[in-house]
Amino acid sequence: MNHLAVWGGIAAVVIASTVGDILQSRAMKEIGDLGLVRKSEGLGAVIRRVTTNTRFMIGLAFMAVGFFCLLVTLSWGDVSIVGPASASLTFLANALVAHIYLKENVDRRRWMAALCIAGGVALLAQ
Repeated sequence: MNHLAVWGGIAAVVIASTVGDILQSRAMKEIGDLGLVRKSEGLGAVIRRVTTNTRFMIGLAFMAVGFFCLLVTLSWGDVSIVGPASASLTFLANALVAHIYLKENVDRRRWMAALCIAGGVALLAQ
C-alpha cells in the first residue's frame, strides 16, 4: 500500500478516536459521578444513564470506527509507524480539541509533551 493510503488511514483513526473521546468526556460530565449514582440509585440507574445518553453512544460508535480504521491501517502499513503515529497524533488532537471545545485548561507541560511525541513520530516516519 502506498504512503498516502497509510497516512489517510492514520488520519481516519485520529479523527474518529478524537471525536469519540471528546463526546464521551462531555457525556460523562453530563451524567455525573457514577459511583455516587450507584450508591444512591443502584447499578440499574448507572446503566440506564449511560445507555440513554446520546453523546455517550455516538462517542462509543466513533471509538469503534477508530478501532476498525486502526485495524485496516495496520494491514496497510508497518506497526512501527502506524501505532506510534496514531497514538501520538490522537494525544495531540485530544489536547487541542479539549482546549477549544471542552474549554479545559491544557497546561504548557502537556502541550510540550504532545509536541515532543509528535516530533518523535516525525523522526520515525523519515
